[in-house]
Amino acid sequence: MRDFKSKLAREVNRLTRWQGPVFARRYNMAVVTQEEGAQIERLAYILSNGVKEDLVEHVREWPGVQSARALLDGESMTGHWFDRTREYAARNLRQPFKRLRFATEETVVLSKIPCWAHLSADHYRARVTALVDSIEEEAALRRRESGRSVIGMEAILAKDPLYRPAKLAKSPAPLLHAFSKAARKAFYEGFSWFVSLFRTAAERLKAGDHNAPFPAGSFPPGMPFVPG
Repeated sequence: MRDFKSKLAREVNRLTRWQGPVFARRYNMAVVTQEEGAQIERLAYILSNGVKEDLVEHVREWPGVQSARALLDGESMTGHWFDRTREYAARNLRQPFKRLRFATEETVVLSKIPCWAHLSADHYRARVTALVDSIEEEAALRRRESGRSVIGMEAILAKDPLYRPAKLAKSPAPLLHAFSKAARKAFYEGFSWFVSLFRTAAERLKAGDHNAPFPAGSFPPGMPFVPG
């Protein structure tokens, strides 16, 4: 994700002629439990982008990057990966090249969420469609009750992409997305156990025990450099 966001930011700045960082903060990986409810909740949150904020009425209408049309309509998510290293080398050698000379066509393939991985493609699409219908119905009901209306695609595209409101709603990024208290409790107990084992092993390593057992999935801290 570090490399992906770095390369994406460079391409955005290249296209827009902006300068400086594109993303407000570094990538944060939040764990999603194996619970079906937690996974569906996360998928719904992603699909409702633009609708839950009353920007557009329908999920498919969001003009930015989205996965809804690919999941609902089978729309191909295909683009080009530009090898800027080879382009740079060609420029240094004064070799002329066309825009796609060092580009490869790539297609993003979306995996099913784990709890629905056993479903057929048609059944999976039907589940996602039902989820989108419920998102749009709930948003429409909320707007009717509050008297609000959507901004609409034209107004969104007319906005200055560098505009920032005077006040931003900020909250700490969650460490976990769980559907039940039991799953949340089990995760934090397991995480505390993992941290305890790691710290104990790190202390043993620091004391000179190079066979200190670190918990599976962890990366031992680097040792001081000793010249050979």
